Amino acid sequence: MSFVTAIGRVVVESVRAIGEAGMLFARSMGSLVRGPWYFRNWAQQMLELGNRSMPIVVVTALFSGAVFALQVWEGFEKFGAVELVAFAVALGMTRELVPVLASIMVAGRAGSAMAAEIGTMKVTEQLDAMETMATDPVKYLVVPRIVAAAVMLPVVVVIGDLLGITGGYLASVYLNDARPSVYWESSFAFITLDDVTSGLIKSSIFGVMIAVFSCARGFAAGGGAEGVGRATTGAVVTSSMAILISDFFLTRALLTLWGL
Repeated sequence: MSFVTAIGRVVVESVRAIGEAGMLFARSMGSLVRGPWYFRNWAQQMLELGNRSMPIVVVTALFSGAVFALQVWEGFEKFGAVELVAFAVALGMTRELVPVLASIMVAGRAGSAMAAEIGTMKVTEQLDAMETMATDPVKYLVVPRIVAAAVMLPVVVVIGDLLGITGGYLASVYLNDARPSVYWESSFAFITLDDVTSGLIKSSIFGVMIAVFSCARGFAAGGGAEGVGRATTGAVVTSSMAILISDFFLTRALLTLWGL
């Protein structure tokens, strides 16, 4: 019975988190179409999610591309198809690996910061003070983060795509003696705009998920510093799980419905 209780608690908690995030997203979209718009907050959040997230994305993309190239080379070499390694790396980076890994890294860095900041404001009653001063906390705090995540994550992913392909190039050329000119030609010979667009669409949706789930966790925080810690942990876990689960359905939809 304890096992069943634990499973039920996880299910109920998951449904509650999804419901809170959905309600917050709906409220945010309603606030987005009505003024005032705090453009300075938008710019600050774009800087936070874009520029300040680049170091971890650079390292993640570069080494992920290198590792992927080594593994693919090992498999393709058995069939005498090493000339396809560059294409496989480029396709894997642009369509799947960089959008997912970059989003999870941003969730760990920026998502946790969102939940911690809003959660601290919640437990110290700063959100109540904002409402007393006729300032909507959702419009002031959540909307800028959603907009920034939706806009800046694709920008981060584009840079990550280039670095991931570069990592594959370095591993293939300097560790497996691939010809540099052939590698670059093979990387971009068969990659289409649809391949890049698919990753950018997914990354933008992932960015919205990160912002919504993280902010929802912050608004639900309670119980002092311990509650803020739980909200921060929950934001990272929930955002990461949402990214991984939704990735399957987004990939399926993009392939079957839009042919991307």
